[in-house]
Amino acid sequence: MIMPRRTLLRAAALAGGLSVFSRIAGAKSAANSSGFWYPEETDPHERTFMQWPNNSKVYEDPDFLYDLQGTIAKIANAIVDFEPVVMMAAAEHHTAIRKRISAKVELWDIPTDDLWCRDSGPSFVVDGKGGLALTQFNFNGWGNKQVHDNDGRIAARVAERLGIPVFDSGLVGEAGGVETDGHGTLIAHESTFINPNRNHGSKAEIEAMLLETMGAKKVVWAPGIKGADITDYHIDALARFVKPGVVLIQMGDKIDKSDPWSASAFETHDILAKATDAEGRKLDLVVLPEPSNIRVDADDFVSSYVNYYVCNGAVIAAQFGDRKADEKAKTTLTELYPGRKIVMLDIDNVGQVGGGIHCATHEQPKV
Repeated sequence: MIMPRRTLLRAAALAGGLSVFSRIAGAKSAANSSGFWYPEETDPHERTFMQWPNNSKVYEDPDFLYDLQGTIAKIANAIVDFEPVVMMAAAEHHTAIRKRISAKVELWDIPTDDLWCRDSGPSFVVDGKGGLALTQFNFNGWGNKQVHDNDGRIAARVAERLGIPVFDSGLVGEAGGVETDGHGTLIAHESTFINPNRNHGSKAEIEAMLLETMGAKKVVWAPGIKGADITDYHIDALARFVKPGVVLIQMGDKIDKSDPWSASAFETHDILAKATDAEGRKLDLVVLPEPSNIRVDADDFVSSYVNYYVCNGAVIAAQFGDRKADEKAKTTLTELYPGRKIVMLDIDNVGQVGGGIHCATHEQPKV
């Protein structure tokens, strides 16, 4: 069974609540009440943001870190063939990074710790009238489980550089923990948001903040799992909206009740199968099999096909060395995303530290 993010929880260097950038001066309203929403990933993008991993407190093995950086460069080089890419890193790293990435990839002097741009990077909302803003998730290192001195400030620094307003409902969490159809419906695991390591209050209160943050109308919740991995079970490694009314979910052939990840995946599937979206439509679930004969034999390796990234004209996805399963995933994505090129990459280093291509990227919508 896939296990989102790292099962080895790293000790947090920072204790306490939100970072100093969690409340932006002048941010007095939230996206939803201001007429903004988080659009579909399939909508046209202005660019893709990524983060350069470099913190030795997170990656103590310099050889592994070097290889991991090479995988991040590979992902950026694949995406930049289809749309602009910004790699964020402190200026002191730019010379070394430039040797490993395409000349078409732009470098921004924004310090980073880790690679998870989906979670600590900028989340954008639009108003359909040419307006662009940032909606804050107030990233706190997945509940203060990992150092995030720099990563906790990335979103605010991007908003400042772009000169765009920031909305802040007070929610603490990560964009990787919620999926949106861009038309009012969200799916998420309760374990990621309704969790005292991120938010305090009732489920209704936290749901209201999530709806405000995303500019949405309805959340379909599944329980998820608390405390077993660093993310508290992000939904984007299990289930993704393809378009309104259609969800792609990856799971085994049958439930293994002794495996909490298997049990949770089937539970999420059954909840989604009975759910309706914000427009009252039943959700159509497309089930994608899990790979089995893969290159990396480790219990905490994330072999998630659904953690793909949709960019302009392409879908960038992972392959894991299981020829049959890899081909099934490519065929399924080709059918679900007609007109887009399906690019499959070996990203095993990213899977080893608990994520995938979607986790490592974040889109800026075109307005």
